[in-house]
Amino acid sequence: MPKQYRMVAGRDLLHYTLAAFDACSEFSQTLVVIAPDDGHFDARRFGGLRFAVRRCGGASRQASVYNGLAALAEFGARDDDWVLVHDAARPGITPGLIRSLVDAVKDDAVGGIMALPVADTLKRVAPEGSAPRIARTEARDGLWQAQTPQMFRIGMLRTAIERAQQDGHDLTDEASAIEWLGHSPRLVQGSLRNFKVTYPEDFALAEAILSRPSGG
Repeated sequence: MPKQYRMVAGRDLLHYTLAAFDACSEFSQTLVVIAPDDGHFDARRFGGLRFAVRRCGGASRQASVYNGLAALAEFGARDDDWVLVHDAARPGITPGLIRSLVDAVKDDAVGGIMALPVADTLKRVAPEGSAPRIARTEARDGLWQAQTPQMFRIGMLRTAIERAQQDGHDLTDEASAIEWLGHSPRLVQGSLRNFKVTYPEDFALAEAILSRPSGG
């Protein structure tokens, strides 16, 4: 089963993201982009929350985001409107974190993302050999770990994705597309609770975090 539908603290993982955005009444719409053949999504499991669904997901994150931007036009979204892109595998997002990003970026000419300064020592792995070995230690000064949401103008983000695709650039997040246009997105302090559920053991951590009140 896709991780966004796994049960954590009594609810689907996706529920926590939808609930956080639903609590922010300033958003006109929350759009859930899923694969055309997704047989797991059941809107009844998210009753009472404001959202729309479009089965326009692509083969990659950038394709899904690009198709989602096009779908937003159905709801009256314009190129100069802001859009926040969030990964459903980050269930620790809260209304307070969302609003801190919006408040910090809403008057910015480019946009920005939630992120955390890197705290751990970073090791570069040697390319050869069957067992990973350290090639060198990388300086962590000035390095931040990207999170979501990532907030940009719809038109700028769509153009950035198109340009990156034309140039054969493989995007790992929306900010990298904006960077590809030559812009410098703003960094807004995120939170450790907004981590990405990636490994099997992450579900236990998510359970512990989501079982407690978020404090907004």
